[in-house]
Amino acid sequence: MTDDLLYDVRDGIARITFNRPQARNAFTFAMYERLAEICQQAETDHSIKAMVLMGAGEKAFASGTDISQFKEFKTADDAITYEGRIDRVVGTLERCRVPTIAAISGACTGGGGAIAAACDLRIAAANARFGFPVARTLGNCLSMGNYARLAALIGVAKTKEIIFTARLIEAEEARNLGLVSEVLPDHASLMTRADELAKHVASLAPLTLRATKEAMHRLMPRIAAGEGQDLILMCYMSADFREGMDAFLNKRTPQWKGE
Repeated sequence: MTDDLLYDVRDGIARITFNRPQARNAFTFAMYERLAEICQQAETDHSIKAMVLMGAGEKAFASGTDISQFKEFKTADDAITYEGRIDRVVGTLERCRVPTIAAISGACTGGGGAIAAACDLRIAAANARFGFPVARTLGNCLSMGNYARLAALIGVAKTKEIIFTARLIEAEEARNLGLVSEVLPDHASLMTRADELAKHVASLAPLTLRATKEAMHRLMPRIAAGEGQDLILMCYMSADFREGMDAFLNKRTPQWKGE
């Protein structure tokens, strides 16, 4: 597992690399837990002034959760526990005191999109593609927290549009929407810019940045514990979800029935 998520700190900059390029950096459950652990450690390590998150290689930031992780899903508790884990990990990243920068190259989808959305700053290479194509792949849904986070970034109408069409937003459109602040021509220039941006952010007054981060978090809608679990169960416990998973793993088109 340690090779799947690399962590390095140099000169006050923490760098997290999602290191499964053979699987488009899809996350295992262990990778989610390791990401949360790193964010918790950064809370007390005041030598860290900024954090950069990136995917190994040029083809993906992170393409979501590895579908094989869902093979053992059988009960309602499996579904609730999974979405609860994602909410907890993404929330830990979002609340981390350290300014976070997502350096996005290639696919940034599903859980990868949720991770990027929780970062403070997002920059992208020209080949970046961002989205939540769950209506085309597994037939599952997002948690209420992730819906709220995405709607806060790009608005309710655009959130509906990209999920209803299952399309991916390309880099220039993402910049026009404010989803990313910069688009770099290629992966190499993205990595260079990520380092420059991290060093610049690290040089600024940390309490100002921390206060601003906390203020923005307090402006987010408050979602009651357990809110949206009925939606999660409707999707994850459906025959459609099993069909979507089987179709994905066997590289065929799913046959949706809405049940």
